[in-house]
Amino acid sequence: MQRLPRGAYPKEFRAGTTRVVAGLIRRALGADLFEIRPTAPYLEDYLETVEQAQRERDSGYQPVLEATVSSMADYDTVFLGFPIWGQTAPPVIRSFLSGNDLSSKALIPFVTHGGYGLGNSQSVLASHAPKARLRDGFVMEVDQERDTMNRVTGWLKGVELKG
Repeated sequence: MQRLPRGAYPKEFRAGTTRVVAGLIRRALGADLFEIRPTAPYLEDYLETVEQAQRERDSGYQPVLEATVSSMADYDTVFLGFPIWGQTAPPVIRSFLSGNDLSSKALIPFVTHGGYGLGNSQSVLASHAPKARLRDGFVMEVDQERDTMNRVTGWLKGVELKG
């Protein structure tokens, strides 16, 4: 029997759109939810956070996470949500992927961005979870928030959870 998917997303985003999408997935599929958080939170100031994210991206830094998923082996499918930071996945996503064995699991990203698209986030997912079955995911520019519920619901109807 297919286990319910786990939605995961970093806490530190500005608009909250990724959190909304994660909640819609959880409600639509009866999924478990795990929030990815670093032990040291990001700064409140937007520009300082952007600069910090750029330094972390450039150095390949992977922050220590506040919590881990204790039962990852119980899941066949992982929905992984995150906003694009500096044209890539945030450092906490690299930490999450490096810290979890996603071998043979379906990895379905849901990504929000401010207009620059996915950047190199797909290659980050592929390199940090090389044995996962990376699926096409959901991508949304944040200024499309009014359509969030309808778009996510429509997308979920077409997601294949098996194999």
